Order: sequence, then C-alpha cells, then structure tokens
Amino acid sequence: MASFNKVILAGNLTRDPELRYTPKGTAIAKLSMAVNRKWTGEDGQTREEVTYVDIDAFGKQAEVISQYLRKGGGLLAEGRLKLDQWDDKQTGQKRSRLGVVLESFTFIGGRPEGGGSAGSGPMAPPAGGSVPGRVNRPAPSAPAPADAEGGPPDDDDVPF
Repeated sequence: MASFNKVILAGNLTRDPELRYTPKGTAIAKLSMAVNRKWTGEDGQTREEVTYVDIDAFGKQAEVISQYLRKGGGLLAEGRLKLDQWDDKQTGQKRSRLGVVLESFTFIGGRPEGGGSAGSGPMAPPAGGSVPGRVNRPAPSAPAPADAEGGPPDDDDVPF
C-alpha cells in the first residue's frame, strides 16, 4: 500500500522560536503556529476556528527561522506529520503529540508597519524580492541517517 505524508500550513507564530543545539552541534528550533479558518454558517454568521500546530525545524533551517522570525511573524511551512509518544513521568500514563517536522519554508507577510525600535531584535525580511533566509530542500528519497543535517537527531541528543 502506498503512503504519502505531506503537510502545508500558512499561519503566524504564537511565540518566538526556541533554538537549542544538540551536543553534536545540530540546531533544533521549536515553533508554534496558529492557523485560522473562517467560514459562514448556514445562519449567515461568520465563524472562525484556530488550530495550533507545533513544528520542529532542524539544522540551517532552524537557525534561519530563529534569526528572522518572532511572535506574530508569518510562515508558509511544508513538512511531514510525526507522532511522538512517551510515558508521563508524573502520572505514568502514555502520552502522545502530533506535530510537524519542517522540510521547507517561506517567510510570508513582511515587516510590521512602523519598523520597531533598534533594540527589538531581527524581524522577518520584507515580502517580495530576495529572501536571504529562504531554505527549500527536497525531501530525501531514502531515510537519512539520524545525525544527518536536516534530520531529527537521536532522542538522547535533544537537550530539552
């Protein structure tokens, strides 16, 4: 049976990216994105639904995203679904989380109006034109080794 695992999301970050490094030096960024859906119900009322998605980025992509994006910044993310499962240390119950592993991305939106202050940190590059942080990589045709650039490291190497 054939299978296909691809996710394409466009939304805004709900918090600043959290960048960490494994002991081997692989960058890992944890992102949280809000994706909105608006529709009109049968009664004519406009309704809105927000879905929050956790995204993990690795390698150069993680570094670029954490350098240019902040809370509220727009991102078009392509990746694959990944189910994480673990035993809760406090309750002993099995837990799970469905998230996205980033494969490629594009900044969307641009700088907010007003430009911000000098000490506010880097912002996303302007929309249109050259984007210095754009990283698009095709998905590998075969599984990459666990410590390869762009792939998730062994669980023992993750510092959080």
